[in-house]
Amino acid sequence: MMEHPLISSLDDVSIEDLGKKISELSKKMAIAQRTGNGYLCDQLRMALNTYQNKHTQRLQEMYKKETEDKNFDDKIDIS
Repeated sequence: MMEHPLISSLDDVSIEDLGKKISELSKKMAIAQRTGNGYLCDQLRMALNTYQNKHTQRLQEMYKKETEDKNFDDKIDIS
């Protein structure tokens, strides 16, 4: 997946704002597809991929942190 070269670092953007931006870009993509503007679709697709990749990364980091913090000692041991 190619990321958009003009989007600066998304490290300081909240996961909620990433989700909002993904939704906004998806709507713009639908409009660009309906109008047949291929160049705009390509640019929007790259931007959308950039935001989706960062969103997925953040979700994975949150999940990893949550599972590391939990203690599963009281669960059934099948070993």
